[in-house]
Amino acid sequence: MKAIQIEYPESWTAAAGSSSERFESDARLALAMKLFEMGRLTSGQASQLAGVSRTAFLLACPQWNVPAVNWDAEELAAEFQPISM
Repeated sequence: MKAIQIEYPESWTAAAGSSSERFESDARLALAMKLFEMGRLTSGQASQLAGVSRTAFLLACPQWNVPAVNWDAEELAAEFQPISM
């Protein structure tokens, strides 16, 4: 497994009013959200990167203004087609 190390000044955590653990957790979630939004990661992969469950990740999407699903018009229409019996 690969790892990313990001250096940042301790003053950033103080300015954000959080602990270094919280700051790092938020940074992981932000990275995961952006990569998911760009279509580079699936929601499962992004949740793994963020260190949260897939459900928790998807529920956090609106807080980051990231759509949890990104369907085009055709996919959306197909999803809501009445079922023929």
